[in-house]
Amino acid sequence: MNIKNALLSFALLAVTASFTLAQEKASPAMTAEGTVGGAKITINYSSPAVKGRTIWGDLVPLGQVWRAGANEATTFTTDKDILVEGQKLPAGTYSFFIIPNEGSSTLIFNKVAKQWGAFNYDAKEDQLRVNVPSEQTSTMEERLVYRVNSGGFEVAWEYGKAAAKIASAN
Repeated sequence: MNIKNALLSFALLAVTASFTLAQEKASPAMTAEGTVGGAKITINYSSPAVKGRTIWGDLVPLGQVWRAGANEATTFTTDKDILVEGQKLPAGTYSFFIIPNEGSSTLIFNKVAKQWGAFNYDAKEDQLRVNVPSEQTSTMEERLVYRVNSGGFEVAWEYGKAAAKIASAN
């Protein structure tokens, strides 16, 4: 009887564990990597889903600092000094925030890399702020995504997209 109960318990545990692993996290951890202007760029972020919600101007208010992902603040790492939109960003790891607006957005590289969301964001710790064009696209991105390409990087979610140019600082 005890062996039978133990086997039944084990089978139940195995089924529960496999079901839990099969479920997708609400905002899974993602990484975008690439080389731009000789510098290795790594963006670590949590990728929330649209799930039928209106993102820009609703879930993410326009004109306010947003953590550029979910959970912990997104981080942006460069192993060499670079120019972002023509402005110098020294090598290092930064928390990355966005102030979204219609037509343009402000990208923020903050010296305090480890932060939970934007709750303790302090503008005095900004290393760099750049303004970039932002646009509405006809392509729906269900999950927040960052892409590093040969000329810089982009962020897209729902129907919104912004991109920044990166070049070598040397």
